[in-house]
Amino acid sequence: MTLRLRPFGPDDEAAARAAHHAMAAEGFTFLLDFDPSATWGDWLENVATIREASNIPVDRVPAAFLAADVDGDVVGRVSVRFELNEFLAREGGHIGYAVLAPYRRRGYATAMLDQALVVAHGRGLDRVLIVCDAVNVASAAVIQRCGGVLERVVTDAAVPYSRYWIDTEHASRRRELPG
Repeated sequence: MTLRLRPFGPDDEAAARAAHHAMAAEGFTFLLDFDPSATWGDWLENVATIREASNIPVDRVPAAFLAADVDGDVVGRVSVRFELNEFLAREGGHIGYAVLAPYRRRGYATAMLDQALVVAHGRGLDRVLIVCDAVNVASAAVIQRCGGVLERVVTDAAVPYSRYWIDTEHASRRRELPG
C-alpha cells in the first residue's frame, strides 16, 4: 500500500468529518478552520483560497492542506505552511500532520512528512521548522527519521515542545532516488 498526499475533494466529506470527530476526542483538530455547520464546498473553497494565497485572512499564511490517502482511504492529513507568522515561528512550524488512530504505527506519518518536505521544497523552502509536544516520542522519532535536527526544547510553555529543523533539499533528493 502506497501513501500519497493529495488535496481534499468533494468525495472526502464523510471520511473527513468522521476523522475530524475522531481526532476531536483526542483533543486534536483534524480539519483546520472547519465549521461543522458550513457546507463541505465552503470548506474546500477556503482551503483552496489559502493554498492560492488569494485574499487570505491576516492571521493566516499560504499553505497546502492535504489528505493522506492509502488505496482511497483517508488515513491522516498534513498542513504545509509556506510562510511563518509570529505564532508559527514560535511554536507552530511549517508542517503539521496527524494520523488517524487505526492507521498508526504503520510508517504513514514518516511517509506523510517525507512527502510534505518535497512539497515545501517545491515551494522554495530550503529549511523547515517542525514542532511537536516534548512528550510525543513517536512524532519526534518521525521528525528525526526525516532528517530533523533538534534546535531546543521549550520548557516554559503551557505544554513543553521540541523545535526541529529539516533541510528540505536533502529530503527532496532522498525522495527522488529510485527504489
